[in-house]
Amino acid sequence: MKSKKGRVLLLWLLVCPGVTGAIVVPFSISSALGIAMGFIISCQLTQWSLKMDLENKLFGQHLASRIILKAVSEFMSNDNPKKPLVLSLHGPSGTGKNFVSQLIAENIYKEGMSSKFVHVFTSTLHFQNPRLLFLYKYQLQQWIKDSVSNCERSMFIFDEMDKMDPGLIDSIQPYLEYYGKVVGVSYRKSIFIFLSNAGGEIIVQTALDFWRARRDRKEIDLKDLKTSVSLSIFNNHKSDSFCTTFIYENLVDYFVPFLPLEYSHVVQCAMAEMKTRASEGDGTPDLNVAKQVAHDWLYFPKQERVFAVKGCKTIESKLDQLPLISVFYDDHMIDDRNSKAHASVPVGVRHSLGTALVRAGASPTDFSCV
Repeated sequence: MKSKKGRVLLLWLLVCPGVTGAIVVPFSISSALGIAMGFIISCQLTQWSLKMDLENKLFGQHLASRIILKAVSEFMSNDNPKKPLVLSLHGPSGTGKNFVSQLIAENIYKEGMSSKFVHVFTSTLHFQNPRLLFLYKYQLQQWIKDSVSNCERSMFIFDEMDKMDPGLIDSIQPYLEYYGKVVGVSYRKSIFIFLSNAGGEIIVQTALDFWRARRDRKEIDLKDLKTSVSLSIFNNHKSDSFCTTFIYENLVDYFVPFLPLEYSHVVQCAMAEMKTRASEGDGTPDLNVAKQVAHDWLYFPKQERVFAVKGCKTIESKLDQLPLISVFYDDHMIDDRNSKAHASVPVGVRHSLGTALVRAGASPTDFSCV
């Protein structure tokens, strides 16, 4: 039986080698022998490495870490899922929704977000013109179909889902259902991730209530948020289609809330970024510097200053500005050219579709599964 599974997994790698749903790393004599024979360890390292990434790189998100690990690990270890994995990530800006999407991609695909099988769509970037809705719907459906036809383990990330036109949202519904195939193509092994700020106010208020009651934020449970956030989305007229189509028709498998970040989390984010730079030969992590960055952050509510306004979104640019900050404090000068914060974007967004959704000279049908 084990030999049969090994042959199936090996065949899957040959068909779709860009996917590392089970990365080969010898951790015992038996696994080393398995590698020598051409077998792979089924999803064990993916679960372990994803767990390590969530613990060491994602801060202040105990609910998201727990849900993501369970959802992705179980889905990737299932050779015959009944439907695609659909994750709906909700929360205020800068709390880690895009970052978690990146971590998931890095633990499934060898090239992470740079993989040809990770497709990122941002509603305000790729679907700007309401008059082109019909074209958008056609091109998006064709893009998803061609991509999954080339590699069944494709991943689709939709950012700013709460700002997407309801008609466009409805156009992707068939790919999320329990259908065996849609027009001859099975989407059951694909992953769809929806990122949204919808429900963010309710999530923030819940976290603030816990803080004011002097309760540990880790005591916040999914049941404290899911119903109220769902109702918040439903009552938002701009999100009606999103709510009724995905939540109330049970097409979303996991609702993932992201909590607002506090001072200690900003310190952790700054330290993590400095460690990354140090590993590349750029400087040394300094806790005092991390604390300085976090101290200068903007927090809300105005009186209590509990949560970071931008979360950890502009940590990189803030660290880049540290020499200028020193100049400001030493000489009362600052370079205005570097004063504008910039929003972080997931690394390796390969498919900037623009108006027609397809790059000049390339389409999903050009891709081989590498």
